[in-house]
Amino acid sequence: MDLQTVMARLEELGTEQARKTYLRHGLGENTFGVSFANMKALAKEIKKDQALAEQLWETGNYEARNMATLIADPKQVSPELLDAWVRSVNSHSLTDLLTVNLAGKTKHVRALMELWIGEQDAEFVGRAGWQMLGQMALSKEAYPDELFVPYLAVIEQRIHSSKNRIREAMNTTLISIGGRNDALEALAIAAAKRIGVVVVDHGDTACKTPDAVAYMQRMKERKLAKAKR
Repeated sequence: MDLQTVMARLEELGTEQARKTYLRHGLGENTFGVSFANMKALAKEIKKDQALAEQLWETGNYEARNMATLIADPKQVSPELLDAWVRSVNSHSLTDLLTVNLAGKTKHVRALMELWIGEQDAEFVGRAGWQMLGQMALSKEAYPDELFVPYLAVIEQRIHSSKNRIREAMNTTLISIGGRNDALEALAIAAAKRIGVVVVDHGDTACKTPDAVAYMQRMKERKLAKAKR
């Protein structure tokens, strides 16, 4: 499938209702309003296509860039390209899609996390770094606890002074680290209690910031319930 065909398909799949919702979530005017279900169905039809993914990203369109994260090949994409892509995003939603769908599935996870997490002035780049760390915490990879512990201190020190969407990602990552195992949970809960309420501006949406302590406790309860089945 070529670029023109994909763009035409995406435009056809868009709805004005979804577009209005996306605009409220800060995705910018260059969007068709395609549902995530339709995005995934089309991506399955296209399959992995690194060259097409790079062409789609260059359009700047939200759905095209979303599709790029779905069809790009984690085995082919370079860390340099991922770094360039994350520095060109214009919404927290696209940042998350790039990290979850693509960057977090490459062999460059830790290197990119360490590169991006220090970018406190570039809001979406910094957010990407924290999102990558959260994905690492939730993965089954044998990362040592010592990798995560120092970042709990960084979150505690910087969360209230960080930019809005970095602050949101820090809170999410704190929860993810706490969900990794009992030892990290104890440290994460202690940090969350010292941090207190985290305020995030979600704009004109119904989104809410989860209470880290309560969320981690619910995660533990679900794990215990699952273990008893």
